[in-house]
Amino acid sequence: MTIRDVVFPAGRQALYERNHYSPAVRSNGLLFVSGQVGSRPDGSPEPELKAQVRLAFENLNAVLEAADCSFDDVVDVTVFIVNPEQRFETIWEVVPEYWGTAPFPNITCVGVTWLYGFQFEIKVIAKLPDA
Repeated sequence: MTIRDVVFPAGRQALYERNHYSPAVRSNGLLFVSGQVGSRPDGSPEPELKAQVRLAFENLNAVLEAADCSFDDVVDVTVFIVNPEQRFETIWEVVPEYWGTAPFPNITCVGVTWLYGFQFEIKVIAKLPDA
């Protein structure tokens, strides 16, 4: 059996342990990051949408940093949005604060009906710097 090379950011282990998943796994030169939401340290959602999106990116960046990566190393993005018809424009006012400059990673955006009380989730695949 292969042992997973798991990456944990500082201070959020309780959230991952409670929900039984790893924040990220290194494999074959890539970092596969689980979906990150705008959760406070206790796991509860940040109520205001723009603040929730910012916190999701901050949580994502903490996972990337724990693996010695940054958003510049991201090659693939999947975004999940509850009611995207109503929220997409508001969310995309925040995204450029974290997205960097061209060339950008590819993206798949999926509209969903439920995200465990959240409105936005982002998961990524990044190339590890030493790969």
